[in-house]
Amino acid sequence: MFTRAIVRDPASTFAEGLTSGAALAPPRFERALEQHAAYCAALARCGLTVTSLPPDPNYPDSTFVEDTAILTERCAVIARPGAPSRRGEVLDMSSVIAKFYPDLLSIEEPGTLDGGDVCQAENHFFIGLSKRTNEAGGQQLAELLAQFDYTASFVDIRKIDSLLHLKSGLAYLGDNRLVVTEPLDHAAIPGYELIRVNSREEYAANCIRVNDHVLLAAGYQSFAQKISELGYQAIALDMSEFQKMDGGLSCLSLRF
Repeated sequence: MFTRAIVRDPASTFAEGLTSGAALAPPRFERALEQHAAYCAALARCGLTVTSLPPDPNYPDSTFVEDTAILTERCAVIARPGAPSRRGEVLDMSSVIAKFYPDLLSIEEPGTLDGGDVCQAENHFFIGLSKRTNEAGGQQLAELLAQFDYTASFVDIRKIDSLLHLKSGLAYLGDNRLVVTEPLDHAAIPGYELIRVNSREEYAANCIRVNDHVLLAAGYQSFAQKISELGYQAIALDMSEFQKMDGGLSCLSLRF
């Protein structure tokens, strides 16, 4: 059960952030603010106390707070984002997280690691090796987690162009169920029930289980129907402006 979340409002420079260059229109800032407010309201509806940080125009991507840390029941690890332009984000976030965790661990150079490449499934962590998370960073995280009796395995997505982060195509719903996109269907993920997302709805795979609810992106009817048939209480949220900047539902909060 989660009790808290940390979020950061989008900055006025939001549209200047990193993007894959997908053929989407530029994000609308005012609409992004509205969508972010709805997201925060959904977290509160799920029973979380939300700590909302002010926007930081110096870091256009800073609303995607997930990439700055990995927070668990037993430890907190400060990440080292793979994009150099984002590394300053962890300084401010570290001081915030220190209010909730007495001891902070960190990924160190030459390791790079984005929180979006880390998917927790109970006491096991899937760590994505990507354009943002390198082998050194992934190995450091696995070793840190092992100190707290967590296990870890690696999923290499470096040749999957459609996935920026592992959690762009993988989500844990609890109940031993993993949501996966078609490019990850072949990955060595034994022992789980796989909820497959078709190629037309790949963006929907970035959903999050928050206590008794599943937050999912609006507009993906086939996936929404699967979630409903599995008995989950779904909250559909418009994510159009964050999708334009390669962001998803998990990216917008640190939940713990």
